Amino acid sequence: MGLCILRAMVCFFVFAVLCNMGGSFARADELRVNARAAILMDADTGQVYFAHNADKRRSPASLTKLMTAIIAVENAKPEEVVDVSKKAANVSVGSTIHLNEGEQITLGNLLKAALIASANDSTVAIAEHVGGSHDAFIYQMNRKALLIGARDTGYANTNGYYDPKHYSTAYDMGVITRYALEKPQINGLVRTKAAVVKWINPQEREAEITTTNRLLKNDQLPGIDGVKTGSTPRAGNCLIASATRGERRLIAVVLHAGDRYKEAAKLLEYGFNEVHPVVIFPAGGELARVNVKEGQESFVGMTVADPVRVNIARDQLQNIQLKIKLDEKLKAPVREGQLVGHAEFTVHGYRLIKAPLVAVKEVQPENSFARLMYWLSK
Repeated sequence: MGLCILRAMVCFFVFAVLCNMGGSFARADELRVNARAAILMDADTGQVYFAHNADKRRSPASLTKLMTAIIAVENAKPEEVVDVSKKAANVSVGSTIHLNEGEQITLGNLLKAALIASANDSTVAIAEHVGGSHDAFIYQMNRKALLIGARDTGYANTNGYYDPKHYSTAYDMGVITRYALEKPQINGLVRTKAAVVKWINPQEREAEITTTNRLLKNDQLPGIDGVKTGSTPRAGNCLIASATRGERRLIAVVLHAGDRYKEAAKLLEYGFNEVHPVVIFPAGGELARVNVKEGQESFVGMTVADPVRVNIARDQLQNIQLKIKLDEKLKAPVREGQLVGHAEFTVHGYRLIKAPLVAVKEVQPENSFARLMYWLSK
């Protein structure tokens, strides 16, 4: 079936939107983020507002600990007592809380250490307790990643140590973060600046910890409320940052960044200052034409049933792409307003919105008897 997409009309309308919004605006290529990969995502809807190499697999370092926390809170309770094994006590590379074999500590305190202070030994203790074994827990992490849509993520450990089989993408980290922030326990810990970790045995032992996320300590960035840092020689300096202003919460991910805090803050400010609701195509405007079989006319125009409204930055309007999917082959009679397909508007491959398409007018059957039957059925 033939399909003629009127891209010129889409481009013209987008140009009109730009003119009507007025003022000067930065082109997309002027928003430069000094990171190997980056993404800016809406925490509520998952809409992507900015992406740079966001689908490229990279080492996620300690950003891994978000998935460790997800599996823990979904499969165990924070008051459960964890017996520290020799394997967990032997973890000494990077940040730790210096667990000793035979100690006892609650799962909630281990999660504090993992998400606030990025303690590597705590994640091993969590995994062995919740999963029964470290390997069984890793299996759960990989399974969960697939289930929530992080399809370019693979885990080989719980803390982010480099391994060729341990990888993720900026986009996947955004997806995982959205899911993690829905968990009240995780959402509370990733915004915590400082806390005290307490042991069950020895009872008198405790440790003060502070966040590794400097943005949480920076009062100059309004609304900052998370999330997680990560650093290894291979991964470089990584950061997931979130901020809430009004009813909007945004998630910025930067992987192997020059200055992770500066670059993440740049993305967040861009999202809050530049992203606004925009009508990118009006209802009634002919968006495409599709062939009609056995009709008095050989094609019919299609339009969106309602105005297509999205949140988008002005500098991204020029990058909007259109894909049309027809529900079925059209055969006369076609009624005005009949659902004929869907239009998917995307930017850089990420969906903005999927809108229903309807016929702009009626097309009667070519055959006189079929026309009579059509009129009798009305």
